[in-house]
Amino acid sequence: MRTLRYAYLEADFTKVQGCRTAIGFVLIDIEPNREKEVYEKLIKLPQIVELYPLFGEYDLIAKVEADSFDTIGDIVVQHIRSVDGVKATKTLARMTF
Repeated sequence: MRTLRYAYLEADFTKVQGCRTAIGFVLIDIEPNREKEVYEKLIKLPQIVELYPLFGEYDLIAKVEADSFDTIGDIVVQHIRSVDGVKATKTLARMTF
């Protein structure tokens, strides 16, 4: 059995129409003058369900959905951070009550 990095969050998903979904919000810092290029690459990723430009410290915020928080971490490392022009990311996990 796979050991989960965020096991304490894994058991407490909000059930929406019978689905179990992990949701993360990824703040993305982009190199100057590459915002549109990076946006166009990221919007094609199927795991990113929403993507918005921002003003301030970060340039984009992406809503990522997956089957687990470990998978969200993998998506951030393998698919978001690997895009040319992405300088840094900060991932926030949705909490459930």
